[in-house]
Amino acid sequence: MTEANTTPRYSSWVLSALTDRTSVSVLGAIGALAIACVLLNQLPESSAFHVPTYMISLFGKYLCYAVLALSVDLVWGYCGILSLGHGAFFALGGYAMGMYLMRQIGDRGVYGHPILPDFMVFLNWEELPWYWYGFDFFPFAMLMVVVAPGALAFVFGWFAFRSRVTGVYLSIITQAMTYALMLAFFQNDMGFGGNNGLTDFKDLMGFDLRSDGVRNWLFLSSAATLAIGYILCRLVTTSRMGKVLIAIRDAESRARFLGYRVEYYKLFVFTLSAMLAGVAGALYVPQVGIINPGEFAPLISIEIVIWVALGGRGYLYGAIVGALVVNIAKSYFTVAFPEIWLFFLGGLFVLVTLFMPRGIVGLVGETIGSAYGSMKGSARRRAEAMGGADD
Repeated sequence: MTEANTTPRYSSWVLSALTDRTSVSVLGAIGALAIACVLLNQLPESSAFHVPTYMISLFGKYLCYAVLALSVDLVWGYCGILSLGHGAFFALGGYAMGMYLMRQIGDRGVYGHPILPDFMVFLNWEELPWYWYGFDFFPFAMLMVVVAPGALAFVFGWFAFRSRVTGVYLSIITQAMTYALMLAFFQNDMGFGGNNGLTDFKDLMGFDLRSDGVRNWLFLSSAATLAIGYILCRLVTTSRMGKVLIAIRDAESRARFLGYRVEYYKLFVFTLSAMLAGVAGALYVPQVGIINPGEFAPLISIEIVIWVALGGRGYLYGAIVGALVVNIAKSYFTVAFPEIWLFFLGGLFVLVTLFMPRGIVGLVGETIGSAYGSMKGSARRRAEAMGGADD
């Protein structure tokens, strides 16, 4: 096949993936939400429609969680890899950003050291560890945001997928991975702030993190990342590779029998999703102001899976809906009824498992489809009745 023949087909695939009704609706909703929030933030504080800056940061955090949910849906919903360790990739991206932000503090820290972060001075470190070098440069830090989680996912996946570890066993070792990282990052000797983590950030590329303008910029960046992440996942899942991934999810042994190198497909999508999770973590840190080993906690990775299951596994936009719904509910319950939040979350998971196996978007789609089918049936019967009366 010549290049002239392949180019139109490639363009047609990309165009169809980005201009179908679902993609247009999702991207339009993300854009409308982002623009509306920023515009409402500019209204006077006395206005009933004013959105305060702290809400902008909160919404930005939700969008970061939505990107994280997308990354899990890519591997679980389309390839059947139930990862209970994606919180580790999210945290690694967050630590990479946190290291950059710590280097930007300079001599404005509590101890006034021009190079060492405050926690290193407190622990009597004499020099900066070698793995901190380069993080005073923004491009290098952004490179590490994707390289660190991507490298971990690649190495982990190389051994796991080539060994044909699948199902619950794979889920268990992904959870063991994030738990081991959590224990390691809790150690002061690791050089990442120990239990307290990294915090007290001041600037991002020379701009004050506490200013309204930077908060709005971070929120818009989170929205743009969610849109780009959705487009990327949509392109992957609607491509020829996406069809192979679905075949692997539904019948891995049959895909192997047909000659596909299943481990390579799994390795690619697992690494890609880890890098996407790392970007989400990097945007999350400057908006919440801290990153600590608690982000590696296995419970967080389990919550991510619940987001995806609740929204609708295998829909992409379902993962976004699930992340937003659960985290908005979490913000409410942890303030109003903190003692019942975990029971509520567990109840949601049971509800989805028993009564909504396709999640919120699947249930809505089935309801609309059923209603539409009933309307068409009624219209057809009326038409037949009118035709019989005419006869």
